[in-house]
Amino acid sequence: MADPELEDRKKRAEKIIASPESYKVCEGCDSIVGAKVTNCPNCGSYRFDSSVERVVEQARILGSRPSRSISMTDYM
Repeated sequence: MADPELEDRKKRAEKIIASPESYKVCEGCDSIVGAKVTNCPNCGSYRFDSSVERVVEQARILGSRPSRSISMTDYM
């Protein structure tokens, strides 16, 4: 039986890979965020790598493994 969370992450990664110019990778925490974001919502960083190659590479990595990030729900 497939893990629903992993399947969801894979689908989101496929969406990003299909349109990598719409995203960028945070250099602070390696999250993928929208291209118009000025500060990372996860770590607050303002440094990003918007190269298509880096976005695709990171989407493949994140789409192939469970989340390792702490989310806001973890604080509640």
